[in-house]
Amino acid sequence: MQFVSAVSLVVPDYDAAIAFYCGALGWDLLEDIPQGRKRWVTVAPPGGQCRLVLARADGPEQEAAIGNQTGGRVGFFLTTDDFARDHAAMLAAGVTFREPPRHEPYGSVAVWEDPFGNAWDLIEPRTT
Repeated sequence: MQFVSAVSLVVPDYDAAIAFYCGALGWDLLEDIPQGRKRWVTVAPPGGQCRLVLARADGPEQEAAIGNQTGGRVGFFLTTDDFARDHAAMLAAGVTFREPPRHEPYGSVAVWEDPFGNAWDLIEPRTT
């Protein structure tokens, strides 16, 4: 059996990223392990099946990638079972949405961004 267990996200600062994902969004801080100059930091939504590895940028090349790791495309997808609830909660927490919610054949969706410029979809898949 294989599955994707984690995805790395380059951020400018561990604590700022933890504050956003765990503070504003209410995700769980799963690991925060010191490793000298680096830390192994993983977060996930409560009950989430895939972790986000928060990787602090190290050097100019990585710093330049912050917010543009997917070339300006939406690169991360936060699936919900209640779009209206989570959209409202995210707005209340100060999350920036790039567009109003829309309803597509595959579900309800809106593009939002984290404080570092990464584009995400909030999506509730259509049930059949």
